[in-house]
Amino acid sequence: MLARVRSAAVLGIDAYLVDVETDIANGLPTFATVGLPQGAVKEGRERVYAALANTGYTFPLKRITVNLAPADIRKEGSAFDLPIALGILAATEQISGARLTQLAVLGELGLEGAIRPVRGALPVALAARAAGLAALILPRENLPEAGVVAGIQVLGAASLAEIADYLDGRADLPGAE
Repeated sequence: MLARVRSAAVLGIDAYLVDVETDIANGLPTFATVGLPQGAVKEGRERVYAALANTGYTFPLKRITVNLAPADIRKEGSAFDLPIALGILAATEQISGARLTQLAVLGELGLEGAIRPVRGALPVALAARAAGLAALILPRENLPEAGVVAGIQVLGAASLAEIADYLDGRADLPGAE
């Protein structure tokens, strides 16, 4: 089972889009992140595991491979936690992945499933708009920063559960004002 979630990374004062590809396969339970992940990205697997479990979702006991593409550029920070978690949920069909094709997502996950603010929301919103994406979902605390960008819908969320409900069509997320 394969899922793709769009995200972004900040490089200097600019941002570039990153495809977070999640593959779930039969085999010994492992969790590998490839695509030049650094420090906080590698540690994210523990935050993702705890957030999924504490939000009531099932963490698959299978071989999980997460590819951060493009693979030739280093990825830093905790903003990939949320797209990795959503990729796992979509690949295991615990949430619908249909809405994920036209939006970008970023955010750090707390162990209880809360979404924490990240750095670089403004350049990420600009990169998502330039790529022609319809929306950007990020932590609510980042709405004022990213919300100044016209031409893209900027939505904020406080928890993984809120985003799952939005993706499944059960709820709306607040937008930038």
